[in-house]
Amino acid sequence: MSAAEDRLGRVDERPPFWLGEAFWDRLNRIELQHQRAQCQHETLRRGLDAMHGDHGDLFDAWRRYCDVIAELDRTTAELEALRTRPE
Repeated sequence: MSAAEDRLGRVDERPPFWLGEAFWDRLNRIELQHQRAQCQHETLRRGLDAMHGDHGDLFDAWRRYCDVIAELDRTTAELEALRTRPE
């Protein structure tokens, strides 16, 4: 049984006391970036789906899509780093 579980197996939902305000500020900032990137990803994906043979804008849309995916990957990696190695 871990320190975060009671004898009934319930997990304590309180944040660890050693995580300071800087951690939570950083986590909130990264989560906001991640949400924005997810929203952009969905918007761009829908835009690509809606294109019907207009190949002139396809390259620009694809480039923007790739940029958003790269940002999503970066923020996901930062979130995962915070979850596994809080500072």
